[in-house]
Amino acid sequence: MLNTNELLNNIKNGDKLALARCITIVENDLGGSREFLKSLKFEKSVPVIGFTGPPGAGKSTLINSLIKEITDSGKKIGVIAIDPTSPFNFGSLLGDRLRMAEHFTNENVFIRSLATRGSLGGLSAKTIEITDVMRTADFDFIFIETVGVGQSEVEVAGLADITVLVLVPESGDEVQTIKSGIMEIGDIYVLNKADRPGADIYFKNLLSLANSKHDADGKMPLVLKTVASENKGATELTDAIMQLTNNTQSNGLKHFLLAEKAYRLIQHKRMNGLTKKDLYDKISSLHTVNDFNIYMWIDNF
Repeated sequence: MLNTNELLNNIKNGDKLALARCITIVENDLGGSREFLKSLKFEKSVPVIGFTGPPGAGKSTLINSLIKEITDSGKKIGVIAIDPTSPFNFGSLLGDRLRMAEHFTNENVFIRSLATRGSLGGLSAKTIEITDVMRTADFDFIFIETVGVGQSEVEVAGLADITVLVLVPESGDEVQTIKSGIMEIGDIYVLNKADRPGADIYFKNLLSLANSKHDADGKMPLVLKTVASENKGATELTDAIMQLTNNTQSNGLKHFLLAEKAYRLIQHKRMNGLTKKDLYDKISSLHTVNDFNIYMWIDNF
């Protein structure tokens, strides 16, 4: 039986073991998880920063630089790294966690990897709930890194207060094709690996695109260069995040973001009890039957 009040107090006071335990309970829908979520109290506003962009853009390395920059000032960061799901054991591959290994012993940092578990939009189906659990802790920021799957990652905008879109010079020819999708969600455009050939031209294209993108308040995305592997640009990006975080203007899209969040939670609730592993187990002995018809099987499922 969960002692919800005790767990919440421990999490609020910085108990990482209690936080890790509660995340495990929520992620796996263990006994008491729904009651625990209903008991969450958000006593302070913790900015949620989403990092998205194509695979290989250097999101993990960039976050690694930012963690050092921010925690050096005494602030605390919780990181949710969404990793690809292993097709064999259905768990996280933990690649992003390895790239942030230098921060494992930092008392001001908490890193948790989550598997996508079949989610197509770069976010785990449980990311929203786990983010809310972490929002009750004593963090100053929560970072979420998506797995990197292209335009479908726009769903991160329904969760993050600020979305950082990380791109690389090699993406230069793709600006026109992606601007109607993932480019629309970025509050900050970051050209990482800006020391590579073609970076200056791509940076000008990003500036031009940002100038053409204004929200209802007339604001447009910030555009920055970084070389995360050398910690270049981390200070400027940190300042940009702080600038947007300290902006007290109401988010005109807040109702949209809440609706997106509600949609994901309702979708997960209705799919509760159905996982890819369950389907694998059920279908493994059937697919060898000569007259097996997956459509008929689904209708009778």
